[in-house]
Amino acid sequence: MIRTSFTKWFVLLSLSISVALTSCQKDEEVKDINAVKTATSKDSVSSVNIINTPGNFLAGKGTLKVTIEDSTYTFDASQDSIAFINVHNGDDKYFGITAINKAHNMSFGISSLGLASVKNSSDVAGSQFLFKVDDKKPLLQYTLTRYAGQQDFGKIDMDQYNHDNIIAKGTFFTFLAKDDKSDSPFYRVEGSFELQLK
Repeated sequence: MIRTSFTKWFVLLSLSISVALTSCQKDEEVKDINAVKTATSKDSVSSVNIINTPGNFLAGKGTLKVTIEDSTYTFDASQDSIAFINVHNGDDKYFGITAINKAHNMSFGISSLGLASVKNSSDVAGSQFLFKVDDKKPLLQYTLTRYAGQQDFGKIDMDQYNHDNIIAKGTFFTFLAKDDKSDSPFYRVEGSFELQLK
């Protein structure tokens, strides 16, 4: 029960961070009202100055691909918001990837306990995939299921992390269900990410 509530809290926090990062702009760098109009008229991460806190990155280039139930969904950092985040909660440390598409009707988040590191396989701690039709009700929601078997919630494998222009590159798999009942079918979700600063 604690893992489920923390997972939901972490994913919501992650999505909030990604939305906040995409809307941040340094006031001191705004020269005039025309510059503000130009920056806000484009819907691209590269058109605004993003304030990255240490260990948290908003991708300016790259993709996050998620495959579930024979369909592959792609988030493209040139138009969608994809963030690689690190969260410290007391002595606990988590890292993860969160994304929301340009239309704000699809979002995905996955996290792992510990610190992000290269050539390391980390256990998945939380994941959620949401599809929305409108602002009031999600059409479809997949969440991490605790019934995946033997505490195996999946893995995140990092091939590259925080080197030169590369934020992170790797693959993952996890198990998501449409609800949290013991008899609910769960689906293996696989994906890849290759995120760059610009």
